[in-house]
Amino acid sequence: MRILNQRRTLILFVIAAVYAFYGLAFASDGDGGGHGGPVLSILIELIVILLAAKLGGDIFERFSQPAVLGELVFGMIIGNLHMFGIDFFEPFKHNITLEVLAELGVIILLFEVGLESSVKEMMKVGLTSFMVAILGVVAPFFLGWGVGAWFLPAESIYVHIFIGATLTATSVGITARVLKDLGKIQTREAKIILGAAVIDDILGLVILAVVAGIITAVNSGIGDGISSGAVLLIILKAVLFMVGAIVIGSMVVPYYFRMAFRLRGKGVFLSFALLVCFLLSYIAGLIGLAPIIGAFAAGLILEEVHFTKFRERGEHSIHELIAPIAIFLVPIFFVRMGMLVDLATFARVEILGFAAVMTIAAIAGKQACSLAIFDRATNRMAIGLGMIPRGEVGLIFAGIGAKLILDGHPVVSSSTYSAVVIMVMITTLVTPPFLKWSLLREEKKKEIAAAKA
Repeated sequence: MRILNQRRTLILFVIAAVYAFYGLAFASDGDGGGHGGPVLSILIELIVILLAAKLGGDIFERFSQPAVLGELVFGMIIGNLHMFGIDFFEPFKHNITLEVLAELGVIILLFEVGLESSVKEMMKVGLTSFMVAILGVVAPFFLGWGVGAWFLPAESIYVHIFIGATLTATSVGITARVLKDLGKIQTREAKIILGAAVIDDILGLVILAVVAGIITAVNSGIGDGISSGAVLLIILKAVLFMVGAIVIGSMVVPYYFRMAFRLRGKGVFLSFALLVCFLLSYIAGLIGLAPIIGAFAAGLILEEVHFTKFRERGEHSIHELIAPIAIFLVPIFFVRMGMLVDLATFARVEILGFAAVMTIAAIAGKQACSLAIFDRATNRMAIGLGMIPRGEVGLIFAGIGAKLILDGHPVVSSSTYSAVVIMVMITTLVTPPFLKWSLLREEKKKEIAAAKA
């Protein structure tokens, strides 16, 4: 009975949303949209996007797949309804307010990812995780570069390099979710994978900063002859920002939150945490890096030990406080990313071929990680498989590339963007079943060996 009531409520909500769509359409043709002004268009866009995100996420989670894939797929459906003569949703793609909300969503997402790890944890993962991460970045980067040069020979070398950069990072969240569901989060393989994935994210973000900086410099008039000194300067800037944010931030943050603790009123803790996130994001953007790099660094330096007094006062944890904001903003980013995919490009054989080879490179590149494992007792295959999913990180890289302009057109064109989305979806879909198979297979082998002994 409860399920029927829930379905009835959902159906009524969808009907109400449809009436709202038509109401807005009629209003825009009439006296300018009623009494709400421009906010009405934003409200209806948020209704559509949040509803699509939750329905899509629910459907995919029922099939044991990450909710982010449902958000992406439903975004793709909404963004391509014009192919069936429904043009109502086309303005959603170009609304600047929606774009800003999506950008805030990805900043909050990277802030959350940073909060999930700490500098101390990264130091504990040891040389093995570091070597796994290095191989997991270098191999996909050069394979992606080669695939870009093969399929896009007329494009600049910087475009090829950027495609390589999109294959470097690993989605920490998706792999962690699989390991947790399997009850394997405390195994040696899990610790190596998650430690390496965090380092992967940092290295990937540094590569992104360097490549984006080079492209920006070339586009600003320096030309194709950008010097090695300029490249080193960009690398130095990215590394110094990450190191400086972590070192200086770790020294300043304890005093910062002691001062915040003296303030009274609701929301002081959350507000001061967001201030750190937004400040480092702003500084990163100001010096020519992606704001998400600053958000990630902010998450890294905000360790639980700094919040002890707030917790003793009865405050919720930072993860609990930030979760409602992420629930609202992050799906906007992924649905909007899906809306920017042009499904018409999927009908082109060359795009599907590009996507297929890019996916093979993405999967094969991460299998190089297993070469860093010398301990025979460790499941090398599971580590390689656990590093496969690109998830939200690949989409973030592609989204940034779509905004970077080189020689008058985006670094990541609509067709390349579609190919990247296919790669992201496939690498995200294949990881859970493959990783589960590998871990359970190894467990069974150990049980058989123990029984024989």
